[in-house]
Amino acid sequence: MALKSLKKQRRIQVVAVAIVALVISTALIGYAMRDGINFFRSPSQVAEAPPSPNEVFRIGGLVEEGSLIRGQGQEIRFSVTDGGASVPVTYAGVLPDLFEENQGMVGTGRYVDGTFQATEILAKHDETYMPKEVVDALKEQGVYQPAEGSPGS
Repeated sequence: MALKSLKKQRRIQVVAVAIVALVISTALIGYAMRDGINFFRSPSQVAEAPPSPNEVFRIGGLVEEGSLIRGQGQEIRFSVTDGGASVPVTYAGVLPDLFEENQGMVGTGRYVDGTFQATEILAKHDETYMPKEVVDALKEQGVYQPAEGSPGS
């Protein structure tokens, strides 16, 4: 009788330790990922509900025609649009080779004082590619036009 009770007690202890380990590992994974998750927003979403200045997120759309201004040194200014709204962007760094006006882009950074301050800029990698989030945002605004030869054309 004492042996059955000992086995039952041991089994309860093992289950309790497993539950505690699962809770701790879930908490550690959540803590580690808190800065690694960047939410995507279109320019219209940023204009409707501006995020806080300390929130890092991704914005995507088309580089607005006539908005690309190269400043002193490496600072670049331009606007990104989804057809519904435009958001001014500043970026200090080297732009990707394929970055140009009327092309798709995704930037990572913060929205401070009405300007998106980008820390990273990604551009399309060939003539037919545009990031899925950008295509979805442009379709939502009704301004998406697939490039010739792309799967959506």
